[in-house]
Amino acid sequence: MYGDYILRLIVAGVLGGIIGWDREYRAKEAGLRTHFLVAIGSALLMIVSQHGFTDVLGKPGIGLDPSRVAAQVVSGIGFIGAGTILIQKQFVRGLTTAAGLWATSGIGLAVGGGMYWIGVSAMVFTLIGLEFLTIVFKNVGEHSSLLVFSTTDKENLKRVISELHLRNYRVTSYDVQHEPLQHMEVYRVTMVIKTKRYLDESELLQFMHNLPELTIERIS
Repeated sequence: MYGDYILRLIVAGVLGGIIGWDREYRAKEAGLRTHFLVAIGSALLMIVSQHGFTDVLGKPGIGLDPSRVAAQVVSGIGFIGAGTILIQKQFVRGLTTAAGLWATSGIGLAVGGGMYWIGVSAMVFTLIGLEFLTIVFKNVGEHSSLLVFSTTDKENLKRVISELHLRNYRVTSYDVQHEPLQHMEVYRVTMVIKTKRYLDESELLQFMHNLPELTIERIS
């Protein structure tokens, strides 16, 4: 039986690693190692929950629920998922990554319980949800993007806003912080942009790179 248990851990790790590789490729908060460990840990807890107490079962006065340990994975994975969610102004990031971790834990539980094909199928459907549906629905509805930059030229703020309006981008959140730096002031801008399609980062980056004394800190 130990050979079968080890096989379950290996399969769970591979399936979780595939999802993690996709997240790693997309530069998300949780990547290959996180998904790999979540899948293996979930499979291990399922194995322990099902088979870890066989030596005491059957003794007088002892009754155990074989699902009680594995059941805690469902709620426990929420703590890890919550750590990937970031809230900045009106922009929420990491929800999809958190959901991916939750799905990965479910895949680990399924494989740990010996349901290999269920785990493989769930992995395929998870990748479809992460990649294929994004391609299909990328032009449906509005999409949010986060833009953070700093500049010592206050006029750059107006230039960026004007460029966004020319591109029909809607700014839903706008925050400017400034602090003195030697004989000048640095303006740090954080804004959330909504568009009918995904933000064309290449053209916007080229425009902003051509502005004097402006540094792009983040665009996603």
